[in-house]
Amino acid sequence: MNTNFIVDDYCLIWCLLFGPSISENIYHLKKKIWSTYKNEYNEIFNDKQQFLKDYKNFIPNNDMVYNILLEDENYEKLKKKTEKYRLEIMGLWDKNKKITGSLYDHIIKLEVPKHNFFVVYKELNVIEHPTNNSLILGKEINEKDNLDILVKINRIIVEDVVKKYKDECNDFKEAILEFAVLNEYKTKLENKNFYNEGSSSLKKLKKWLYPYWLMYLGIPKEEFSKRMEEDGYYFEKDKYAYEKELKKMNIEEFIDFCIRNKKYIVREGKEKRIEVL
Repeated sequence: MNTNFIVDDYCLIWCLLFGPSISENIYHLKKKIWSTYKNEYNEIFNDKQQFLKDYKNFIPNNDMVYNILLEDENYEKLKKKTEKYRLEIMGLWDKNKKITGSLYDHIIKLEVPKHNFFVVYKELNVIEHPTNNSLILGKEINEKDNLDILVKINRIIVEDVVKKYKDECNDFKEAILEFAVLNEYKTKLENKNFYNEGSSSLKKLKKWLYPYWLMYLGIPKEEFSKRMEEDGYYFEKDKYAYEKELKKMNIEEFIDFCIRNKKYIVREGKEKRIEVL
């Protein structure tokens, strides 16, 4: 997935104005602008979709409020810190670009558009995916688990890239995306097994899905025992017919397959020979 990390004045100012007050100075400045230019303050609320759509050519209808922030010395300090944060997150992303690329090329297997990452001040504590090719990012990098932010970013992107499902089928989507990002991707990213992580409400469903998930990943049947030991999921492998076609599917097709065959997948016992097409 191609990415572009941007510090954009309009996006940063918008997030400072409509996000949490990150300092006493910003709080008082926002309060002052609101009391004096309430209409102008309200007017720029709708600018968000416009600058995300075409940030290079965006011109606000009224730039009064933006200019007040641009001329404030506290904003200049925040922007410099944001630029520094941009370099940190960009370095972390680039260092792990190959593994992240593998998530989309070999696990998700779906076309993902080039993403603009609009980097904002990290104390705003935001990771938001408002459009299908842009993400607003401003979140502290945890020193003890600095790769966790990559998992969060890609979980949000994948959630939005994969199509929507009916409520009664959404648990299949959630379980499989947990396998994809929270388990398989994070395991490769940190070189440590994370198949024990995930929602407790999905644990039983994931146990039933797990044999088919291995087939989807293209894990040979002779390696099932090794993977079960590593991942902490156990099943009687001889009771499952190996569905070779699953490896050729993308993740949406695999979710569809699991939903279509759910009455067979969620019961244990006999060898499961189920319809792939």
